[in-house]
Amino acid sequence: MPLRGREGPEGSPDGISQSKPAPHPRLGRSCYCENQSVEGIGSSLTVPNTARRRVVVVGGGISGLAAAYRLARAREAGAPVEEFLIEASGRLGGVIRTEKFGGFVIEGGPDSFLTEKPEAAALCRELGLGGELLGSNDRDRRTYILHRGRLVPLPDGLFLLVPTRLWPMVWTRVLPLGSKVAALREFFRRPHPSDGSADESVAAFVSRHFGQAMVENIVDPLLAGVYGGDSEALSAPAVLARFWAMEKQTGSLTRAVLAAHRARPRDKPAPPLFTTPEGGLEGMVRALAARLASERFLLNRKVLALERRPARAGERPWTVRMNEGAALEADGVVLALPAYETAELVAGFDAKLASLLSGIPYSSAVTVALGYDTNEVRLPPGFGFLVPHREGRRLLAATFVHAKFPRRAPPGRALIRAFLGGTRDAEIADASENEIVAMVLGELGEILGLRSKPLFQRVYRSPRAMAQSNVGHLERLRGIEERLAEHQGLTLAGNAYSGIGISDCIRTGEAAAKRAVAQAAEGRPVPEPVAGSSAS
Repeated sequence: MPLRGREGPEGSPDGISQSKPAPHPRLGRSCYCENQSVEGIGSSLTVPNTARRRVVVVGGGISGLAAAYRLARAREAGAPVEEFLIEASGRLGGVIRTEKFGGFVIEGGPDSFLTEKPEAAALCRELGLGGELLGSNDRDRRTYILHRGRLVPLPDGLFLLVPTRLWPMVWTRVLPLGSKVAALREFFRRPHPSDGSADESVAAFVSRHFGQAMVENIVDPLLAGVYGGDSEALSAPAVLARFWAMEKQTGSLTRAVLAAHRARPRDKPAPPLFTTPEGGLEGMVRALAARLASERFLLNRKVLALERRPARAGERPWTVRMNEGAALEADGVVLALPAYETAELVAGFDAKLASLLSGIPYSSAVTVALGYDTNEVRLPPGFGFLVPHREGRRLLAATFVHAKFPRRAPPGRALIRAFLGGTRDAEIADASENEIVAMVLGELGEILGLRSKPLFQRVYRSPRAMAQSNVGHLERLRGIEERLAEHQGLTLAGNAYSGIGISDCIRTGEAAAKRAVAQAAEGRPVPEPVAGSSAS
């Protein structure tokens, strides 16, 4: 399944006419490309090379960039394909945006990727960024939960939602006695015929194993911080696929996790939990853009319609129509867009597919970055804290970036990122910047005792950016795959399908490209699944 996306290129491909050549700084030097307007392109874009299977990628986020990059590499290796990338805005990267000043490296969107998911790190190494990869400072890793107005450390040995150490669970103040007893009893749980028989919410799944307090005090704030979602709505088999499988196999999640830990090689140090390029995630975007031919992507071009016609000899079956009358014919199309935008494009030829896609809900995110002098603030050691809904705060979480990735702030400085929004607080996305900052400073002051004025403040908004894999999501994906099988050459990628992480997005984009290359090599129709849908 796939992830999010928005991609863009500019220039004039082999035969694409421009009444005036637009100035074209090499895109690899910056992913902010406002000068790459294609206003001079005529009413249709024609590229005479019919010997190649033309694949148009719509959306210039990390999903679409990964797809376009893989297509470009295949073309360079001799595959009979050619790629074009279209992005509605003037920049590439989608929600990935990095800002640097005064020695700070600030991420306005995601700040890293999970090390255990290999796609992002592998792509970085392929792009020559391997030497810049920076692991999280796990030696000082500690996460707190706001519990009754005070920060309380999560118990040591907690593997997401599964306790693996006895005494930290016994002594933690985050959970009441009943939940501690439930956690101890869970170790002896056996598989049950009803396990995994039907979709259920994360809240119901976790409560069956560890009690309701584990849901309210730990799991719900964790998912709110990561997914911007609600544990009562999110699907356990979609969001917690690993634990869902463990339950069916062993019954006890605790026994399964402990067995997995024992099976790990003892002679290798544990990798860091998170990884990121030292200069910020936007470095990946620049590196990808630098490896795409500038004449093969179009920025500031919004796709208005996608048309499909019966395949005929010598004709391409897809037409991608853009603003200002531009159009591009294609053999294949990768829609690396949010599901609701994809739904609008496919509605003209498949109302059922559009309905399935538009039924995937999204939440918005607001991130506030604050810089401080370390002499002016006293922060607890660790990576940050999570806020349960029952605490009555608007903050979802806060990260102490200077502790998580020390090179993200200069010596003597602290960098805090606060997170708001999600399904819990959709209204905050429409608040003014002053209102958002005042609210964040007020709550951080009450929680952390911060009284000093920050050295700077930055507010970043990501409207409708986080797809929600709610109960019924996997069934919805099966329906989407059935409909896509009817549309030869159409593939989807993005964060709406199989995960919202950067590696998930990359996987979906690469899967879409692989499918297109396979079709070109075979020269015959291949059923189109949701890109990457076999991954868990």
